[in-house]
Amino acid sequence: MDDRPRQMGSLRRAAIEFLYFGIKEARSCLFVALFFAAVLLVPCGGVAGIPRYDLLLVVAIAIQVWMVRAGLETMDELKAVCLFHVVGFALEAFKVSGGIKSWSYPDFAYTKVLGVPLFAGFMYAAIGSYIVQAWRLFDLRVRHHPPYWMAAVIAILIYANFFTHHYIGDYRWYLAACVLGLYSRTTVIFRPLDRDRQMPLMLAFVLIGFFIWLAENIGTFWGVWRYPNQMGAWSIVHLSKWSSWSLLVIMTFTMVASLKHIKAKIHIPAD
Repeated sequence: MDDRPRQMGSLRRAAIEFLYFGIKEARSCLFVALFFAAVLLVPCGGVAGIPRYDLLLVVAIAIQVWMVRAGLETMDELKAVCLFHVVGFALEAFKVSGGIKSWSYPDFAYTKVLGVPLFAGFMYAAIGSYIVQAWRLFDLRVRHHPPYWMAAVIAILIYANFFTHHYIGDYRWYLAACVLGLYSRTTVIFRPLDRDRQMPLMLAFVLIGFFIWLAENIGTFWGVWRYPNQMGAWSIVHLSKWSSWSLLVIMTFTMVASLKHIKAKIHIPAD
């Protein structure tokens, strides 16, 4: 019996499913795409005397308001996104402070607070927006999720390490080992088209962290912010930042998982 028709049918289905996957991914990245389009299009010198950072803040708020009014995000989801903004801003303020200076925002802005332009928090909120949107569009379900209190504790420790590693050492790899133990059995089930697919949740964390690292390279190349080694001439963001972003994604995921309508789709083993 000739298996070629069956193989062609399988290849065609795989191609269509991959296309739908790409479309849903693009839709999930709506806030990210629109915001980074603004980052690329707004001139360094601003427009009509309005500094670039201030314009980016206006654009970010406008996108967020539009998404809520268009029904693309609920008010509960907006509250979560706002929490990501606050968490991100606090981290930014610490990192750019005089005693740390991990990176800096070199341009002038009227909306700078503690050396951080207020639009910066939206870069963290964009990660939360992506996860919220993907959860809905892909009908995500999580199997073998660790108990919420364990996930919350590791998320808090991850966030704390971004601050404390300047004083008592960087424990990210110890935290990564704990995360691996917690989520080693966890899988995420998603539906690109009409069939359920699944992948290890840890792999999803790493992949999302990688794409954020790529976006960070774009942002520093355009001079939106700069690391100390990029002041003279731009260079690629150190690969170690990939691990930092992946850990931040885990923290963000934990915050999203606390939403009431999402908890119903998370399975926690009884034993």
